[in-house]
Amino acid sequence: MFELTKDFRFEAAHTLDRRIDAEPSRRIHGHSYRAEVSLRGAPDSHGMVMDFGLFGAELARLRDRLDHRFLDDIETIGPATLENLCLFIWRSLAPACPNLARVAVFRDSEGESCAYTGPET
Repeated sequence: MFELTKDFRFEAAHTLDRRIDAEPSRRIHGHSYRAEVSLRGAPDSHGMVMDFGLFGAELARLRDRLDHRFLDDIETIGPATLENLCLFIWRSLAPACPNLARVAVFRDSEGESCAYTGPET
């Protein structure tokens, strides 16, 4: 079994309703994010789990939906937590990337990340 991983970066703003640091979180603020997407599977007849060109094109389409956006305006994300960003990325890529295995979102400046490995079966 092979695993391919590709990442992309995006800048985005949001608000959050939190119990701690509530006031600054409710104000519009932004972060630099890095998303890492992994596919797992056996190589096809061309020797690839997925062509990196196709994989990169899917990530570029998704990045365009997130980069320099106000995440609160993207209804299907919900509150823009790392958890919800992982799920949004997964659901956005799953139709075009059937071997999707893992999505992780990082806020490197904060040393925080979250990973999602798909629905429990």
